[in-house]
Amino acid sequence: MFHDEPLNSRTDVLTCGEDLSDLGLAQLDERLDMLRAEIARTEAVIARKKAGLNAAEAFFKTPASS
Repeated sequence: MFHDEPLNSRTDVLTCGEDLSDLGLAQLDERLDMLRAEIARTEAVIARKKAGLNAAEAFFKTPASS
C-alpha cells in the first residue's frame, strides 16, 4: 500500500447527513438503490432475529395451569 492512497477507497460507502447537492441524478438514484438494498438487508436480519426470539419464547414458555 502506498502512503498517498486513501485508507478507505470503497465507493459504496454511504454517510448519513452528507451534502448531496453536488451529486448528479444518476448518483442520487444509485444512492437510493444502495439505501433500499441496505434497508431490505436490515429488515431481513430483524425478521430472522424476531423468529429466533419467538421460537425461544415458545420453547421456554411455561404451560398454563388449569
